[in-house]
Amino acid sequence: MKSKYAILASALLISVATFAQKNEIKAAEKAMKAGKSQEAVTILMGAESLIANAGEAERAQFFYLKGNALLDLANKNIDTDSNLSFAAKAYQDLILAEKTSGKVKFSSQAAASITDIKFKLINAAIADSKIQKHGIAAKKLYDAYLLDTKDTINLYYAASTYVNANEYDAALKLYNDLKALNYSGKGTSYFAVNKLTTEEDFFLTPAERDRVVKLGTHEKPRNEAIPSKRGEIYKNMALILVDKGQTVEAKKAIAEARSANPEDTSLILTEANLYLETKDFETYKKLVAEILVKNPNDADLVFNLGVLSANAKNQAEAEKYYVRTIAIDPKYVNAYINLAALKLENEKVIIDEMNKLGTSTKDMKRYDELKTKRENLFKSAIPYLQKAVELEPKNVEVSRTLLNVYNALEMTAEYKALKAKM
Repeated sequence: MKSKYAILASALLISVATFAQKNEIKAAEKAMKAGKSQEAVTILMGAESLIANAGEAERAQFFYLKGNALLDLANKNIDTDSNLSFAAKAYQDLILAEKTSGKVKFSSQAAASITDIKFKLINAAIADSKIQKHGIAAKKLYDAYLLDTKDTINLYYAASTYVNANEYDAALKLYNDLKALNYSGKGTSYFAVNKLTTEEDFFLTPAERDRVVKLGTHEKPRNEAIPSKRGEIYKNMALILVDKGQTVEAKKAIAEARSANPEDTSLILTEANLYLETKDFETYKKLVAEILVKNPNDADLVFNLGVLSANAKNQAEAEKYYVRTIAIDPKYVNAYINLAALKLENEKVIIDEMNKLGTSTKDMKRYDELKTKRENLFKSAIPYLQKAVELEPKNVEVSRTLLNVYNALEMTAEYKALKAKM
């Protein structure tokens, strides 16, 4: 008889708990309708301990209300980052509850809200990066990736942003995740010129781009190949490992990458850069030769070899690769810019020597020699800067550099003509 009362008491407790859950949900719904999101969150938080014993339908409704209330607070700029994160978790719990029950009521709305939160996180990360808050931006990008793990580009951007934040351990972890996914990032970007702004707009899909071209709002559609990012990923992994004193692990990572992706030339370039960093110049030269055999007319590849040579302070070698890049692709603007930079790099040495000279006859003679040398250096850079400005007239930095050269050489007419175009 006593056990029957125990069973009855237990049943009464469950009934009371269920009644309480429904009351809390109704109260939260009422608060939401009145625009009192914070009050709704407080009510739901108070019922959190009861929801574990609720049926799947009540659980789904609970999480739906909780997600909506938290998202509303985030949209009102109230503790935005935390509320976005908690809202996303609530929606994910909702979808799991409905999947378990087999009764779908709120999942599609929750999925739409998760997508909304994802893009809010991405936009917030972009804003944070612009004000140098790279660590915070990287966390938001990683959170955006966790909301949609199929969109692996956000994992890649999170890793890169952690590098910008100098948080190398966090970056290395995400790079290892990308490696495990065999992520390449290779693809195609879609552009068309907006007739109203005359600027190029970016589109995620060719169908989206072609639709606006057909509508007549855009013109001049074009595609742009997105190169593989594997080389950059493994390069950064290797550099982080080298920085941590783990050179053997760095070389192993590159070797594994090349074994898994034998046709990806960017990985050979990364390996060459690693041996350059560790001052193994013989292996570096061997790898460079291997690269050129595979792709002798790859402008990007040859240009990157120029960059590697410039980083190794081998100016003659760098100039050779930049000139070769231009021979392959005469419109390769960065090759012209880097050639000009190579020429102008020697100015500091000349200026430093000029500043040390006295006023003796010998010193004055040397001063004139250095002055002529500096002028010749400027003159040698002019053709490359002019071509870069011609190819990329909106590049303000290059135009300013050319203006400074014109000014130094007292080329007044050329200075005024370029200044008028800016």
